[in-house]
Amino acid sequence: MSGFADLLDSLLHMPTRVLTADGAVDAPALHARALAIADALQARGARVVASRLDNGPDWLALDLALRARGLVHVPLPTFFSAAQTAHALARSGTGLLVLAESAASHADTQPLLPGLRVRLLEAAGAAMPAGTACITFTSGTTGQPKGVCIGDDALLTVAGALVDASRPLAPARHLCLMPLSTLLENISGLYGALLSGADIAVPPLAEIGYSGAAGLDVPRLLACLHRYAPHSLIVFPQLLLALVTAAEQGVALPASLRFVAVGGGRVGPALLARAAAVGLPVFEGYGLSECVSVVALNRPGAVRAGSVGRPLPHARVSVIDGELHVAGVRCLSYLGEDAPPPGAIATGDLGHVDDDGFVHVTGRRKHMFITAFGRNVSPEWVESELLQHPLFAQAIVLGEARPSNVAVAWLRRPDADAAAVRRALDAVNAGLPDYARIARVVRAARPFSAADGLLTDNGRPRRDAIAHAYADAVARAYGDAPVSPFPTSTQELPA
Repeated sequence: MSGFADLLDSLLHMPTRVLTADGAVDAPALHARALAIADALQARGARVVASRLDNGPDWLALDLALRARGLVHVPLPTFFSAAQTAHALARSGTGLLVLAESAASHADTQPLLPGLRVRLLEAAGAAMPAGTACITFTSGTTGQPKGVCIGDDALLTVAGALVDASRPLAPARHLCLMPLSTLLENISGLYGALLSGADIAVPPLAEIGYSGAAGLDVPRLLACLHRYAPHSLIVFPQLLLALVTAAEQGVALPASLRFVAVGGGRVGPALLARAAAVGLPVFEGYGLSECVSVVALNRPGAVRAGSVGRPLPHARVSVIDGELHVAGVRCLSYLGEDAPPPGAIATGDLGHVDDDGFVHVTGRRKHMFITAFGRNVSPEWVESELLQHPLFAQAIVLGEARPSNVAVAWLRRPDADAAAVRRALDAVNAGLPDYARIARVVRAARPFSAADGLLTDNGRPRRDAIAHAYADAVARAYGDAPVSPFPTSTQELPA
């Protein structure tokens, strides 16, 4: 393929189908829909087009239309807040916002094509590097969403590498479980599947079982898996934990699964071992938006437990002062900023590369804290161990300059009593060295979510925001404030 125009043209002869609960859209029909969208947008003089669409065939058709015509796509997560959406639109200088007809107000939008409407915006003509094909906004761990500008060649290079990595298992049907606005799913689940000729299942997020940005209906998720019988999936660690837990409880998972890639956060070795024990073919990987998603991946014939795999052909990983640096395919720049200097990108991730070339990630440099006894603790490591226990659904660990560590956690059983929490904590601590053990648990009042500003768009905790929200309860846990014998309505006493 010489580019996305060729990829779009290849749909005329491709066996790929786009699958939903309503049936299948064949490749020629997808091609026709993409051309119709492209013509309709170009007739309006669009150059930068944002979309806020649920997963479905029109998401893919719109994206291909923009790619093939050389227009810039700004895909926005449907769970972005109104403020985040407004910020992303203003920063990108978007002239048009594409919405599903069912989700758009007719008062401030115009029809584009059946099923789609557009909102006209006052484009500010934001500066972006030449060759920008898409701007992916990641909410990061603090502040407003940050736009990452990426070119066509980089998107296709990474997609091709992922196709080659999974080729030995020949996945012929991929189920998109992540929002398509997620760069990882966009590249691997859509472009990778198209390059390999695989079918792509793109059910709406509600059919998958998502409720808002954090809720997950596991029975609905399992029904979705059986409905589409996929060969491949991409999951976050929490989604993997849900599948493994269900399988351990005797729930059948689809026998069709061949390649389950997991990324987006540290995966504890215990969870990977549990996945293997229930027969899930899980391959852990690692990437970042600045390096156009996937950098390293365990793959058939090259798996090492505890690692994120060897670098893919487009990436080179080195270690400087304990921090991973990545050279090779990279983004063009952050939106509104100069291009980064040539050379490797400092990832901010701590880790090492072993003698056989496998990359190991141990945590984030900026998240590392030092206890009052001078011990360095990577909270991601401790959190991954904590979240292996079925009682804990979400958690962050705090301990900077403190004599002990405290977790702020949302429990799967919010009504669990203090004794149950203590037993669970003791079980987790038994596998941790003394300096990393958790002394107290502050119970979260509700699940962390992107809507309340406590999670990023890809499910990572916003540590500072969570610590601020539960500052009083954490202070009580450490004895910094008078302790009431009764939990408040929003912050419970530590277990």
